[in-house]
Formats: sequence, C-alpha cells, structure tokens
Amino acid sequence: MELIHRNLAIGIHDALQETFFEKNKYADKVIERLLKANKKWGSQDRAVVSEIFYNIIRWKKRLEYYMGEGVKPNNVYKLMIAYLLWSKTNYKKFEEFDGIKIADILTKLKKGTVPTKAIEHSIPEWLAETLEKELGEKWEKEMYALNEQAPTVLRANSLRTTTKELISDLADENITSYPVRNYPDAVQLEEKKNVFLTTAFKEGLFEVQDASSQKIGYFLDVKEGQRVVDACAGAGGKTLHLAALMGNKGQIIALDIFDWKLAELRRRAKRAGAHNIETRLITDNKVIKRLHDKADRLLIDAPCSGLGVLKRNPDSKWKIDQDFIDRIKKEQQQIIQDYSKMLKKGGKMVYATCSILPSENNEQVKEFLKNNPNFKMIKDEKVMPSEGYDGFYMALIERVS
Repeated sequence: MELIHRNLAIGIHDALQETFFEKNKYADKVIERLLKANKKWGSQDRAVVSEIFYNIIRWKKRLEYYMGEGVKPNNVYKLMIAYLLWSKTNYKKFEEFDGIKIADILTKLKKGTVPTKAIEHSIPEWLAETLEKELGEKWEKEMYALNEQAPTVLRANSLRTTTKELISDLADENITSYPVRNYPDAVQLEEKKNVFLTTAFKEGLFEVQDASSQKIGYFLDVKEGQRVVDACAGAGGKTLHLAALMGNKGQIIALDIFDWKLAELRRRAKRAGAHNIETRLITDNKVIKRLHDKADRLLIDAPCSGLGVLKRNPDSKWKIDQDFIDRIKKEQQQIIQDYSKMLKKGGKMVYATCSILPSENNEQVKEFLKNNPNFKMIKDEKVMPSEGYDGFYMALIERVS
C-alpha cells in the first residue's frame, strides 16, 4: 500500500472532510460518490483510496493523539500524515503536506504507548465506559475485532442459484470466493472486489449481506404460504432472504417509515425475482393497526446503536452519543410493544438488532416479556464481532394467547 499520486491524496482529503464535517454524510456513500466521480482511477488506485479513507476514519481518535490536536477542517492533511507515518505507508511529499511538522508525531509514535484505552481502540471516552460497563472485561476483545476490516460476504439467492453455482459464476468473472461453514447461503470473497459490476449481480444471483445478518432469516423459521411482516424492512436485505426461504410462496409485507428505502427494496426484489413482497409505507399508526392479529411471522429488525457493525460503518462511532443510545432504547421498547400486536396467536416473531449492548438486546426482550405475559421466549442468540462477522442479537418469541 503506497500513496504516490497527488490526485488520490486530494480525493481522500476531500472525502474525509465531507464525512467528518458535513451534516448527514455517511462514509460509505461519500466514498461511493468519490469513486464514481473518478472513473479513470484503476482498481489499484481505488483500493488505495478506500483503504486509507476507511482506516483514517476508524483510527481517528488515535491519530488525533499522535497529531497533538483534534481534527478540524483545516488540518485534515495533518491527520493523513499521522496515519501514513503510523501505518508505515510509503507516500510522496505532495505540496499539500508542506509545513506540517512531523517531528512531534514521530516522537509520540516512538513511545509506542497511548495514554487511555479509548485512544488505543480509537473510540470516544463515553463509549469505552459504556462498553466496559455492559460487556465487562471482554469489551476490549470485541473492540479489537470491530477495528478490523469487514470481509465481503454475499448471500446466494436461492430463487435463482446455489452457493456452488455462484462460486463458479464468480470465478468466470475472475472473482475468487468460497462457501462459509454453517451458513447455507453465504459466499465469502477472497479479496475486496466491486461485485456490483458483475453479470452475476445484474442477473440477481446474489445480494451483499453479512453472514451474521443471514442468520436472522433462518431464525424466524418461516414456511411457504405464511403471511410474514417485516416491520422495519429498510432497503430489504433480510426481506429478500425471507422471500427466498419461502420459495416465493405466501406473502411478505415490508413496512418502513422511509419511502426511498422501500423504493430501493422494490428495485432489488425485481432483480432478485422475489414476487411475494408487498411494500407499505408507515405514514401513521393505522398502517400497523390494520395488521393487528394478521401475521404468522413478524420480523422486528429494530433501529439500534449499530455498535455490532463498526467494522463496516466505522464513522458511526463519531456520529452517536450516549443520549442517542438512551433515545434509541426507548424507541426499541415502543416498537416491540406496538408492532408485536400484528402477530397472530401461535405466531412467532424475531426481535433483532445489530448492537452488542445487552441493554438494547436481551434486557429489552426481558422488559417486553415482563409487560406482556401472553408472549414467551423460545430462544435467543448473540453473535459477537470476535467470531469473525458482524455483531448481532436475535430473540425468537411466540405469542401464546
């Protein structure tokens, strides 16, 4: 990995500035736009830009310590230099780097230690405290895992192909991949590649979906012919998996509060050949009321802190705070209370989050069951980032009366 082209350095700088200092700008979308705008960059250039961009976001707090100051709109190049020195990345001394004093950075790097755990793992101080309080001493093991780059995992669309056929089709397009043990539909890439340009993608043979996320569809235990409600469907990664598991038979009602997400879901469903999905926008409570006692299965993929998916969304740790987590926990309890009414007697639901905090997970379920004796827990599972994929929690709950 080396940074020897000035236009790449300028691209990284501008993308970092946008991510850190502009409102509602998310790293994945920022980098996507940057790469789209620079079609002439080769695959090697794109890999360099993406890796340096994401690593600087991931290690921001640690790099600020080496810089001796917080990152501001006018010192992003200094932040970049701190990263290049720390990671021992070969770079050219572009004019944008003129006047940056590197002696102080080098002095701190030579020390080889940092003053706090929050700096070591590059997370806000409040988050280090929260993780330690909720996870005990194993919080650091999870932070080590969350600071690694996420692997690219695909879900073979069983409406159109098998994992074996998908691996073979990708190989024809010079992409090496392999099956993942204990995940029936998962295919992992040997190295990061832009899979969206492949014929296999255009033909709807797969979706990009982390292995942990793929567990949730199976956990819900759907059957052909059932009526299934995906209550927080978003752009529909899990909805499409449910459609495949149901063999396109029965009905899936995908709900969300954002119309643009449901529009994306419809586009993806068309490509995947998933015909049993109906989207409904939640404009008011009536949308939920009309579905009371109607669902055989209900998926509540609740909004959460996203702390289980920092591998792929490292910028989110700089965008949230303790107030946000406290607010989201109230929202989760409200959602599980309101939405659970859509379940028929004898029906089952999954409450899931991509968080690793017990207060967003099993404690929320415990609270719900305490207030709703007509529901019982069948089983739950937590998947930790240190197991190799995203952190997730899922609880399977049955309505008994």
